[in-house]
Amino acid sequence: MRHPVSVLVENKSGVLARISALFAARGFNIASLCVSETEDAAISRMTIVVKGNEAILEQVTKQLNKLVDVIKVNDFKDIGYIEKELALIKINTVNKISRDEIIRLTGVFRAKIIDVSPDSVIVEISGDENKLNAFMKAVLPYGLKETCKTGVSVLCRGNSGKVK
Repeated sequence: MRHPVSVLVENKSGVLARISALFAARGFNIASLCVSETEDAAISRMTIVVKGNEAILEQVTKQLNKLVDVIKVNDFKDIGYIEKELALIKINTVNKISRDEIIRLTGVFRAKIIDVSPDSVIVEISGDENKLNAFMKAVLPYGLKETCKTGVSVLCRGNSGKVK
């Protein structure tokens, strides 16, 4: 199972390295990582997707809460949340037929073509993991030249994830 974990941390150098070291020392694998400042420049939000069972999630949460720079940890186990990821995908377009089909698919998936060259297009798409994977599967026959994903971003619905 995959579990998104949101970690609010003090925005200072070395925090990411300490959290990465904690994961490495405990043998936890990070499936996805997204880090940015919050609305408060002194606080950063790290969204870490961890793969494993409930026991792994519990250990990750306990270990993160022990770190000095960690302000709050949300494991989203019992709270509603919104999850999104952004991907940039460069796709081969060797002829007009393939280009037209890719344009049609971007419309179906509510994606956006952001660059066009003679032999490829770059598509920007956002959504959950299932949507991104379905789009990549649909365009795979045309040939994926490059892909780049941002990592998952997650926010709690309502006030359940707000720092107090």
